[in-house]
Amino acid sequence: MKSADNKIRKPRHLLTVLVEDYFHVGAFETLIQQRNWENFEPRYEQNTLKTLDLLDEFDTKATFFILGWIAEQNADLVREIAARGHEVASRGYYHRSVRQLSPEEFRDDIARATDVLSDASGQRIVGYRAAEKLNYERDGWIVTPLSDAGYKYDASFLPTRSSRAEQRVAHRMDAGDGIWEFPYSTRNMGVGLLPISGGNYFRQIPYTLMRFAVRAWGETTEEPFVSYFHVWELDPEQPRISAASKYNRIRHYRKLDKMEWILRENLSAYDCVSIADHLGLGERSLRAEQAEAAEEISVVPATRTRDLTPITIGIPCYNETEALPYLANTLRSVERTLTDAGYSANFIFVDDHSKDNTLELLHELFDGRPNTRIISHEQNLGVAAAIMTAIKAAETEIVASMDCDCTYDPHELARMLPLLEKDCALVTASPYHKQGGVRNVPGWRLFLSKGASALYRAVLNQKLATYTSCFRVYRRSSFEGLEIDESGFLGVAEMLGRIDLDGGRIVEFPAVLEVRLFGFSKMKTAATIVGHLKLLAKLAKLRFFRKSAAIRPSIALEEETR
Repeated sequence: MKSADNKIRKPRHLLTVLVEDYFHVGAFETLIQQRNWENFEPRYEQNTLKTLDLLDEFDTKATFFILGWIAEQNADLVREIAARGHEVASRGYYHRSVRQLSPEEFRDDIARATDVLSDASGQRIVGYRAAEKLNYERDGWIVTPLSDAGYKYDASFLPTRSSRAEQRVAHRMDAGDGIWEFPYSTRNMGVGLLPISGGNYFRQIPYTLMRFAVRAWGETTEEPFVSYFHVWELDPEQPRISAASKYNRIRHYRKLDKMEWILRENLSAYDCVSIADHLGLGERSLRAEQAEAAEEISVVPATRTRDLTPITIGIPCYNETEALPYLANTLRSVERTLTDAGYSANFIFVDDHSKDNTLELLHELFDGRPNTRIISHEQNLGVAAAIMTAIKAAETEIVASMDCDCTYDPHELARMLPLLEKDCALVTASPYHKQGGVRNVPGWRLFLSKGASALYRAVLNQKLATYTSCFRVYRRSSFEGLEIDESGFLGVAEMLGRIDLDGGRIVEFPAVLEVRLFGFSKMKTAATIVGHLKLLAKLAKLRFFRKSAAIRPSIALEEETR
């Protein structure tokens, strides 16, 4: 235990902790949609508890800027932060840029976050930090709504040489009764201001330089140093978002193992307190109001169970260890969505002889679920073969297939399924449909894929926008006896092509194709291009010089032997 005298002699720092998860961060905001947050493996709780234990070890208090979304998901964690003597402050409800919000939307966002954080912590919420570093001239308008909402300070602004750089320490902002601003700490390098307040700057910049800059802070100002870090920076083992650009991967993942020892050094050297304690705001606890009326127990009347249409969803898996936890979370939500839409979902996972521990993880995640079956190929056959395996193994007339990496939103099945009418053999997702779209997919892949679609339109009867999507709904009876020569990615196009030439009706569903977040595509580009050209030639021959036996040889053989 440190003595009070030692604490007084130490320079004072204001320690701030940002409670958010790896999938919330700005580096991935163009890749990860807010509506998909619940599908990721959450790690914020374990990282926050690790942070709390570290601060307890050094008898240190801090301000925790917490997303309202997290407080609503896990109020117990917020209560734990408050119970250990730390200040709970607001990071907004969603991790949204202030520049994407109108003033009214900003007011609604901070009000929603304030309510859930106050309810969870029992504290008055008096501090705010935005999801990104703000600029005084462009973003200074936020101070007025914060003051109107009862906030006492903000800690969102990063000073620059061109914007009040002289006020790089705590100061009053003009808004109503005034609100304190605690900007990110910086050091004047002569050619500009270098942020030295922590987080990514501590990890990316040689720490010898950062250590000197932090020590020199006290030589230029008596104001406390403002430092920060994210709880995910204490988690070197967090999942990797492989779809991120090289720059953003470096920005987010580089030197994560460095942060803990940096924090330990700083916690040993400096006396850290929360911003509210520094301002002397006094008791922050709210008195819980006692309910006078006895709690009423309401009885929910039994509702009639409606008949649900059974369907099967086949999911090919090959070396998908990184994607499976995300998939498992996604499917829980998909199952609820389908139930609400009137469907009872069954799942068939087909492990295509993976070389990693995909099969073991499938059993770990899905064993024991009565509506789930796991099938394993004894050798790697390809994605189309895995889809055909699922179709043959299904016990329902309606079968869907989807990618393991969720590059198409599987919740869209609720809208695709009604399109499979009695005269329809196949519903296929189509990002190139005029009402579809693509997001973050490399341009060269789109060029090749759209070029292939143009060639298939010239060869096949039905003129579709997309022919190669794996996200589909099948009428099982339409695919009985269908044999394909290609078992990999090409087989996906061949399945559609043979149904087209056999007279089956195909419906397109406009969908959005997104970049793969986890792992990497197994498709070999050059081989796939050559394969498509050969398949096109084969399908053209079947169309213009075809025999019925060439489309469904197994059915033709059965007819000959009758």
